[in-house]
Amino acid sequence: MADSPFIFEIDDSNYEQIVLLGSRQVPVLVDFWATWCQPCQVLMPVLAQLVDEYNGRFILAKINTEEQQAIAAQFGIRSIPTVKLFKNGQPVDEFMGALPEAQIRAFLDKHLPRASDGIVAQAEQRLAAGDYPGAVELLEQAHASDPANPRIVVAMAHAQAASGDTAGAQQLLDGLPEDQQNEPDIKHLRSQLFFGDVAVSGPSPSELANRLSSDPGDSEARFGLAANQVMSGDIDGAVDNYLAIMQKDRKFGDDAARAALLRLFDMLGDDPAVNRYRARMFTLLH
Repeated sequence: MADSPFIFEIDDSNYEQIVLLGSRQVPVLVDFWATWCQPCQVLMPVLAQLVDEYNGRFILAKINTEEQQAIAAQFGIRSIPTVKLFKNGQPVDEFMGALPEAQIRAFLDKHLPRASDGIVAQAEQRLAAGDYPGAVELLEQAHASDPANPRIVVAMAHAQAASGDTAGAQQLLDGLPEDQQNEPDIKHLRSQLFFGDVAVSGPSPSELANRLSSDPGDSEARFGLAANQVMSGDIDGAVDNYLAIMQKDRKFGDDAARAALLRLFDMLGDDPAVNRYRARMFTLLH
């Protein structure tokens, strides 16, 4: 274990160099352990085997919490083993306890770069340029070489949605494992598909606007217009319309406007405007 070029014992002298600066080059898996901890002894050889097997795709940094109490206290370590994954100088994920090898592999594979990611990146560039057939061709190549890469499925769903096959995109997302369904990019794409379906299946925005001019209480028209506003990037306008429906017609579509707002928040992710929109919804509800 000590001879591995991918395993480092961490103390104050090398913590910054290996963990903080090193994780800007390659992900660093930090194992907080102690000599008296039996689960730590069980986990240690599994991590050592994996870091060698992955051959440089991540580094294993071992921190003895008895000897390096200041570092352990910095991260509030209260239970061991605790394992944190660092990328770009920051912890991005963690697990506690001596997990089975398969679960640790799944944990790592969510964050580590794969050989097929380069092909997926090329496909995403073609997709952004509007070359849907070219994007799909590259994604099929990536899938043939690395069928377990979930990023390929998401990119393929994006390509199908962009080409108008929203049903096919939805089917691809439905086939992802349950533990991936709540990933931000999946929720984002599902929300896009929802608003796109509503917009495409209804009347044109101008027709919906004319209906609202004649009858401001036409919740169906307002709901459809809001979806079109989402797809065109007018998020403020869409939020205004969804909140108007919630204020005047909560029964429409079994509170469909509130559900649509929650989908919109998923789609916007960490956009700072989400806090403002949530506050407006909270004020209206209460």
